[in-house]
Amino acid sequence: MADNLFDKLLEDTIALYQVKFGDKPQIIVRAPGRVNLIGEHTDYNGGYVFPMAIERYTVIAASPNQDGVAKIYSDATKELATFQLDANAQPAAKVRWSSYVQGAISCSIEKGAHTSGFNAVINSNVPLGGGLSSSASLEVAVATLMEKLSGVKWNPTDKPLLCQKAEHVYAKMACGIMDQFISALGQKDCAMLLDCRSQEPKMIPMTDPAVSVLIANSNVKHSLTGSEYPERRASCEEAAKRLGKTLLREVTMEELLAAKDKLVDEKNGDRLFRRARHAVGEDVRTLKMAEALVAQDWKTVGEQMYASHDSLRDDYEVSCPEIDVLVEIAREIGMQGGVIGSRITGGGFGGCTVSLVFTDKVEQIAKIYSQKYREKTGIAATIFSTRPAQGACVLQG
Repeated sequence: MADNLFDKLLEDTIALYQVKFGDKPQIIVRAPGRVNLIGEHTDYNGGYVFPMAIERYTVIAASPNQDGVAKIYSDATKELATFQLDANAQPAAKVRWSSYVQGAISCSIEKGAHTSGFNAVINSNVPLGGGLSSSASLEVAVATLMEKLSGVKWNPTDKPLLCQKAEHVYAKMACGIMDQFISALGQKDCAMLLDCRSQEPKMIPMTDPAVSVLIANSNVKHSLTGSEYPERRASCEEAAKRLGKTLLREVTMEELLAAKDKLVDEKNGDRLFRRARHAVGEDVRTLKMAEALVAQDWKTVGEQMYASHDSLRDDYEVSCPEIDVLVEIAREIGMQGGVIGSRITGGGFGGCTVSLVFTDKVEQIAKIYSQKYREKTGIAATIFSTRPAQGACVLQG
């Protein structure tokens, strides 16, 4: 099924390029979205994350032109944008889809990927706004195209780091490194245990065909004021400072519990303590789950996933009623019904859950999710299964 979806995406992208530019593309690249199995809101604390690339992709079809500029058409927005090939291009005042593209182009050039003009079409089946990293998929796909067009050969971590910089500067989002790392460097049939402090990825095999990843998109994204992510990041930084550390990664749970009084005050109550308890505990859960996954200890895997969700709901407060419904449905189905574990994935306040399930029960579980979620919320969820996918690559050219 996943192969059929990609074949259709590729076919549509090539056809669209021919319509927009009148010939066949010389180069085709793709970069995947991602789901995070566990390790949420730990990246900016220098902790561990455990993502995998998914079988949903951003595809770019392109050819050099003689115009000295990049002309790029987005199928998602039905817009053609023109970009100067300039490492010092000024970010637009308002962030749009083109901001991610401009950032990836400019940061690629800054990193040595000099090229003449080109035409390109961007197409994607990574869900937008679902916490599956459509933005990083777009950035990494653009950088992969720039690498191919210029002939430059970067070190493995160069591409994800320049894409992170593009998002910081041009999209004005102070993201961590996880999304760009897994989209650029993911490997088929592997998850990535990424140490966000050392920036060292370790591939963890997920080769057992009896287990699949089921993603349920709640199709809800609650309206936020824009302060939620900065507040949580600032709370973690303040907690680390009060504990005499640079990052919460440096704090053990024993140290945190012993120093609770340093994090509780009249202004914040126990909010700083709870934010820190999530970050410190999530690192422990992430390492435990990675170890249990290798051992195929599904009971421990499930326990870590559910504990992660509970912490994100109660201590970090980034879940929402609809997501909680999806996780409770998973708990009700249980291991006997084929669900190993489930949790919210992504930044929160809506988006998706990720569940590990037994492959022979995927269709049955998806039907139960759909039916019960609609009964309890009145909303139709979008549900699909995936295997760990390959990271960014050149398909043609």
